[in-house]
Amino acid sequence: MIKIDNLVKEFTIRDEYKKRVKHLAVDNLSLEVQDGEIFGLLGPNGAGKTTTIRMLTMEMEPTAGNVVYNGCSIFKDPISIKKMIGVVPQNINFDNDLTVGENMELHAKLHHMPVAQRKRRIAEMLEFVELAHTVNLMPKALSGGMKRRLLIARALVHSPQILFMDEPTVALDPQVRRRIWDLIRALAANGTTVVLTTHYIEEAEALCNRVAIINTGKLIDIDTPESFCNRMGRMAVEWDSPEGRQYKFFDSRKEAAAYAADLEHGAHIRKTNLEDAFIELTGRKEGV
Repeated sequence: MIKIDNLVKEFTIRDEYKKRVKHLAVDNLSLEVQDGEIFGLLGPNGAGKTTTIRMLTMEMEPTAGNVVYNGCSIFKDPISIKKMIGVVPQNINFDNDLTVGENMELHAKLHHMPVAQRKRRIAEMLEFVELAHTVNLMPKALSGGMKRRLLIARALVHSPQILFMDEPTVALDPQVRRRIWDLIRALAANGTTVVLTTHYIEEAEALCNRVAIINTGKLIDIDTPESFCNRMGRMAVEWDSPEGRQYKFFDSRKEAAAYAADLEHGAHIRKTNLEDAFIELTGRKEGV
Protein backbone atom coordinates (compact mmCIF):
# COMPACT_ATOMS: atom_id res chain seq x y z
CA MET A 1 0.00 0.00 0.00
CA ILE A 2 1.12 3.57 -0.71
CA LYS A 3 0.10 6.20 1.82
CA ILE A 4 0.59 9.85 0.85
CA ASP A 5 0.36 12.29 3.76
CA ASN A 6 0.04 16.06 3.20
CA LEU A 7 2.49 16.06 0.30
CA VAL A 8 3.69 19.53 -0.72
CA LYS A 9 5.99 20.70 -3.50
CA GLU A 10 6.88 24.35 -3.83
CA PHE A 11 9.10 25.84 -6.52
CA THR A 12 10.69 29.25 -6.84
CA ILE A 13 9.97 30.70 -10.29
CA ARG A 14 10.17 34.08 -11.98
CA ASP A 15 6.93 35.92 -12.78
CA GLU A 16 6.24 38.17 -15.77
CA TYR A 17 8.15 40.94 -14.02
CA LYS A 18 11.21 38.65 -13.55
CA LYS A 19 10.64 38.63 -9.80
CA ARG A 20 11.26 35.41 -7.87
CA VAL A 21 7.99 34.07 -6.50
CA LYS A 22 6.80 30.85 -4.90
CA HIS A 23 4.73 28.40 -6.97
CA LEU A 24 2.81 25.68 -5.15
CA ALA A 25 2.75 22.72 -7.58
CA VAL A 26 1.37 20.15 -5.11
CA ASP A 27 -0.74 21.38 -2.22
CA ASN A 28 -1.22 19.10 0.83
CA LEU A 29 -2.05 16.00 -1.22
CA SER A 30 -3.21 13.02 0.85
CA LEU A 31 -4.48 9.69 -0.49
CA GLU A 32 -3.89 5.95 -0.37
CA VAL A 33 -3.28 3.43 -3.14
CA GLN A 34 -4.25 -0.16 -2.37
CA ASP A 35 -2.21 -3.22 -3.27
CA GLY A 36 -2.99 -4.68 -6.69
CA GLU A 37 -5.15 -1.85 -8.01
CA ILE A 38 -4.77 0.28 -11.11
CA PHE A 39 -4.89 3.81 -9.77
CA GLY A 40 -5.20 6.86 -12.02
CA LEU A 41 -4.18 10.48 -11.50
CA LEU A 42 -6.21 12.85 -13.67
CA GLY A 43 -5.93 16.59 -13.96
CA PRO A 44 -5.57 19.46 -16.44
CA ASN A 45 -2.13 20.55 -17.64
CA GLY A 46 -0.22 22.01 -14.71
CA ALA A 47 -2.37 20.22 -12.13
CA GLY A 48 0.67 18.59 -10.48
CA LYS A 49 0.39 15.02 -11.79
CA THR A 50 3.96 14.57 -13.02
CA THR A 51 5.38 16.44 -10.01
CA THR A 52 3.48 14.05 -7.75
CA ILE A 53 4.83 11.00 -9.60
CA ARG A 54 8.38 12.37 -9.39
CA MET A 55 8.07 12.74 -5.63
CA LEU A 56 6.54 9.27 -5.23
CA THR A 57 9.45 7.78 -7.20
CA MET A 58 12.02 9.86 -5.30
CA GLU A 59 13.24 11.75 -8.36
CA MET A 60 12.26 14.91 -6.51
CA GLU A 61 12.26 15.69 -2.79
CA PRO A 62 8.99 16.98 -1.28
CA THR A 63 8.91 20.40 0.34
CA ALA A 64 6.77 18.88 3.08
CA GLY A 65 4.76 15.76 3.81
CA ASN A 66 5.60 12.07 3.60
CA VAL A 67 5.13 9.00 1.41
CA VAL A 68 5.00 5.55 3.01
CA TYR A 69 5.30 2.24 1.14
CA ASN A 70 4.05 -0.75 3.13
CA GLY A 71 4.97 1.02 6.36
CA CYS A 72 8.35 2.27 5.10
CA SER A 73 8.93 6.04 4.68
CA ILE A 74 10.80 7.36 1.65
CA PHE A 75 12.94 9.39 4.08
CA LYS A 76 14.00 6.41 6.20
CA ASP A 77 14.82 3.69 3.67
CA PRO A 78 14.74 4.98 0.08
CA ILE A 79 16.99 2.18 -1.23
CA SER A 80 14.56 -0.54 -0.13
CA ILE A 81 11.66 1.36 -1.66
CA LYS A 82 13.46 1.83 -4.99
CA LYS A 83 13.82 -1.95 -5.16
CA MET A 84 10.05 -2.37 -4.98
CA ILE A 85 9.07 0.22 -7.61
CA GLY A 86 9.45 0.51 -11.38
CA VAL A 87 9.04 3.68 -13.43
CA VAL A 88 7.82 4.16 -17.00
CA PRO A 89 8.68 7.80 -17.76
CA GLN A 90 6.76 10.09 -20.06
CA ASN A 91 9.84 10.72 -22.21
CA ILE A 92 11.74 8.06 -24.15
CA ASN A 93 15.13 7.85 -22.44
CA PHE A 94 17.07 4.87 -23.79
CA ASP A 95 20.81 4.95 -24.37
CA ASN A 96 20.84 5.12 -28.16
CA ASP A 97 24.43 3.82 -28.32
CA LEU A 98 23.28 0.49 -26.84
CA THR A 99 21.08 -2.22 -28.35
CA VAL A 100 17.68 -3.12 -26.91
CA GLY A 101 19.22 -6.03 -25.04
CA GLU A 102 22.10 -3.91 -23.75
CA ASN A 103 19.68 -1.25 -22.46
CA MET A 104 17.84 -3.96 -20.56
CA GLU A 105 21.13 -5.39 -19.29
CA LEU A 106 22.25 -1.99 -18.01
CA HIS A 107 19.00 -1.49 -16.08
CA ALA A 108 19.27 -4.97 -14.54
CA LYS A 109 22.86 -4.31 -13.48
CA LEU A 110 21.84 -1.07 -11.79
CA HIS A 111 19.52 -3.18 -9.65
CA HIS A 112 22.41 -5.57 -8.84
CA MET A 113 20.67 -8.59 -10.33
CA PRO A 114 22.82 -11.75 -10.60
CA VAL A 115 23.87 -12.71 -14.13
CA ALA A 116 21.62 -15.76 -14.51
CA GLN A 117 18.60 -13.98 -13.04
CA ARG A 118 18.93 -10.88 -15.21
CA LYS A 119 19.37 -12.88 -18.41
CA ARG A 120 16.23 -14.86 -17.61
CA ARG A 121 14.21 -11.76 -16.69
CA ILE A 122 15.32 -9.81 -19.75
CA ALA A 123 14.19 -12.67 -21.98
CA GLU A 124 10.90 -13.00 -20.08
CA MET A 125 10.09 -9.28 -20.20
CA LEU A 126 10.95 -8.85 -23.88
CA GLU A 127 8.71 -11.84 -24.59
CA PHE A 128 5.94 -10.34 -22.39
CA VAL A 129 5.88 -7.11 -24.44
CA GLU A 130 6.33 -9.02 -27.74
CA LEU A 131 9.76 -7.56 -28.46
CA ALA A 132 12.00 -10.63 -28.17
CA HIS A 133 12.93 -10.27 -31.83
CA THR A 134 14.35 -6.78 -31.24
CA VAL A 135 17.04 -7.74 -28.70
CA ASN A 136 19.91 -6.92 -31.08
CA LEU A 137 18.33 -3.84 -32.65
CA MET A 138 19.13 -0.24 -31.74
CA PRO A 139 16.29 1.70 -30.06
CA LYS A 140 16.10 4.17 -32.96
CA ALA A 141 15.01 1.28 -35.21
CA LEU A 142 11.83 0.77 -33.16
CA SER A 143 8.45 2.39 -33.79
CA GLY A 144 6.87 4.69 -31.19
CA GLY A 145 4.64 1.93 -29.89
CA MET A 146 7.53 -0.53 -29.64
CA LYS A 147 9.57 2.02 -27.68
CA ARG A 148 6.69 2.47 -25.24
CA ARG A 149 6.47 -1.30 -24.74
CA LEU A 150 10.24 -1.46 -24.25
CA LEU A 151 9.98 1.20 -21.51
CA ILE A 152 7.51 -1.09 -19.74
CA ALA A 153 9.77 -4.15 -20.14
CA ARG A 154 12.76 -2.23 -18.78
CA ALA A 155 10.78 -0.98 -15.76
CA LEU A 156 9.68 -4.54 -14.95
CA VAL A 157 13.01 -6.32 -15.29
CA HIS A 158 13.74 -6.23 -11.52
CA SER A 159 10.23 -7.53 -10.65
CA PRO A 160 8.82 -4.42 -8.92
CA GLN A 161 5.71 -4.65 -6.77
CA ILE A 162 4.55 -1.20 -7.89
CA LEU A 163 4.76 0.30 -11.38
CA PHE A 164 4.47 4.03 -12.01
CA MET A 165 3.47 5.06 -15.53
CA ASP A 166 3.54 8.72 -16.56
CA GLU A 167 1.46 9.18 -19.73
CA PRO A 168 2.26 5.63 -20.96
CA THR A 169 0.34 5.91 -24.25
CA VAL A 170 0.96 9.54 -25.19
CA ALA A 171 1.08 10.17 -28.96
CA LEU A 172 0.27 6.55 -29.84
CA ASP A 173 -2.41 5.55 -32.31
CA PRO A 174 -5.58 3.88 -30.87
CA GLN A 175 -4.61 0.34 -31.86
CA VAL A 176 -1.20 0.56 -30.17
CA ARG A 177 -2.74 2.23 -27.11
CA ARG A 178 -5.04 -0.73 -26.66
CA ARG A 179 -2.09 -3.14 -26.80
CA ILE A 180 -0.52 -1.16 -23.95
CA TRP A 181 -3.85 -1.35 -22.09
CA ASP A 182 -3.74 -5.14 -22.38
CA LEU A 183 -0.23 -5.18 -20.90
CA ILE A 184 -1.36 -2.99 -17.98
CA ARG A 185 -4.34 -5.24 -17.28
CA ALA A 186 -2.09 -8.31 -17.39
CA LEU A 187 0.27 -6.73 -14.87
CA ALA A 188 -2.57 -5.94 -12.46
CA ALA A 189 -3.99 -9.45 -12.89
CA ASN A 190 -0.61 -10.81 -11.77
CA GLY A 191 -0.63 -8.66 -8.62
CA THR A 192 1.37 -5.59 -9.67
CA THR A 193 0.07 -2.27 -8.35
CA VAL A 194 -0.09 0.27 -11.20
CA VAL A 195 -0.20 4.05 -10.69
CA LEU A 196 -0.63 6.02 -13.89
CA THR A 197 -1.21 9.52 -15.16
CA THR A 198 -2.97 10.05 -18.47
CA HIS A 199 -4.42 12.77 -20.65
CA TYR A 200 -6.86 10.25 -22.14
CA ILE A 201 -9.88 10.14 -19.87
CA GLU A 202 -11.32 7.14 -21.69
CA GLU A 203 -8.07 5.36 -20.81
CA ALA A 204 -8.58 5.99 -17.10
CA GLU A 205 -12.21 4.93 -17.42
CA ALA A 206 -11.24 1.69 -19.18
CA LEU A 207 -8.34 0.73 -16.91
CA CYS A 208 -8.54 2.22 -13.43
CA ASN A 209 -10.12 0.73 -10.34
CA ARG A 210 -10.07 4.21 -8.80
CA VAL A 211 -9.23 7.69 -10.05
CA ALA A 212 -8.01 10.76 -8.17
CA ILE A 213 -8.84 14.09 -9.84
CA ILE A 214 -6.41 16.86 -8.97
CA ASN A 215 -6.40 20.53 -9.97
CA THR A 216 -3.90 23.27 -9.10
CA GLY A 217 -2.04 20.75 -6.98
CA LYS A 218 -5.03 19.86 -4.79
CA LEU A 219 -7.04 16.67 -4.55
CA ILE A 220 -10.54 17.49 -5.82
CA ASP A 221 -12.12 14.07 -5.49
CA ILE A 222 -11.36 10.36 -5.55
CA ASP A 223 -13.66 7.49 -6.52
CA THR A 224 -14.22 4.67 -9.00
CA PRO A 225 -15.00 5.73 -12.58
CA GLU A 226 -18.44 4.12 -12.27
CA SER A 227 -19.25 6.01 -9.06
CA PHE A 228 -18.17 9.31 -10.61
CA CYS A 229 -20.62 8.69 -13.46
CA ASN A 230 -23.42 7.55 -11.16
CA ARG A 231 -23.12 10.74 -9.15
CA MET A 232 -23.64 12.78 -12.30
CA GLY A 233 -26.59 10.70 -13.50
CA ARG A 234 -26.21 7.71 -15.79
CA MET A 235 -27.63 9.41 -18.91
CA ALA A 236 -26.58 12.70 -20.51
CA VAL A 237 -28.48 14.99 -22.86
CA GLU A 238 -26.29 17.31 -24.91
CA TRP A 239 -27.30 19.95 -27.40
CA ASP A 240 -26.00 23.08 -29.10
CA SER A 241 -27.20 26.52 -28.04
CA PRO A 242 -26.07 30.12 -28.74
CA GLU A 243 -23.94 29.80 -25.56
CA GLY A 244 -22.23 26.67 -26.87
CA ARG A 245 -22.59 22.96 -26.16
CA GLN A 246 -24.90 22.31 -23.20
CA TYR A 247 -25.28 19.22 -21.01
CA LYS A 248 -27.84 17.95 -18.53
CA PHE A 249 -27.72 14.64 -16.65
CA PHE A 250 -30.46 12.21 -15.62
CA ASP A 251 -30.73 8.96 -13.72
CA SER A 252 -32.62 7.16 -16.50
CA ARG A 253 -32.92 7.20 -20.28
CA LYS A 254 -36.69 7.79 -19.90
CA GLU A 255 -36.08 11.06 -18.00
CA ALA A 256 -33.40 12.09 -20.49
CA ALA A 257 -35.68 11.40 -23.46
CA ALA A 258 -38.54 13.39 -21.91
CA TYR A 259 -36.27 16.37 -21.38
CA ALA A 260 -34.77 16.14 -24.88
CA ALA A 261 -38.27 16.03 -26.43
CA ASP A 262 -39.03 19.49 -25.01
CA LEU A 263 -35.91 21.11 -26.45
CA GLU A 264 -36.44 23.44 -29.39
CA HIS A 265 -33.52 21.99 -31.32
CA GLY A 266 -32.33 18.40 -31.61
CA ALA A 267 -30.36 16.78 -28.81
CA HIS A 268 -28.13 13.77 -28.39
CA ILE A 269 -28.74 11.23 -25.61
CA ARG A 270 -25.81 9.12 -24.42
CA LYS A 271 -24.36 7.44 -21.35
CA THR A 272 -22.50 9.66 -18.91
CA ASN A 273 -18.72 9.21 -18.99
CA LEU A 274 -15.78 10.07 -16.77
CA GLU A 275 -14.99 13.17 -18.82
CA ASP A 276 -18.36 14.63 -17.81
CA ALA A 277 -17.43 14.26 -14.15
CA PHE A 278 -13.94 15.61 -14.81
CA ILE A 279 -15.27 18.79 -16.44
CA GLU A 280 -17.88 19.24 -13.71
CA LEU A 281 -15.23 18.99 -10.99
CA THR A 282 -12.42 20.99 -12.62
CA GLY A 283 -14.29 23.26 -15.03
CA ARG A 284 -11.80 22.29 -17.71
CA LYS A 285 -11.26 19.62 -20.32
CA GLU A 286 -8.30 17.29 -19.90
CA GLY A 287 -5.15 18.76 -21.39
CA VAL A 288 -6.41 22.36 -21.25
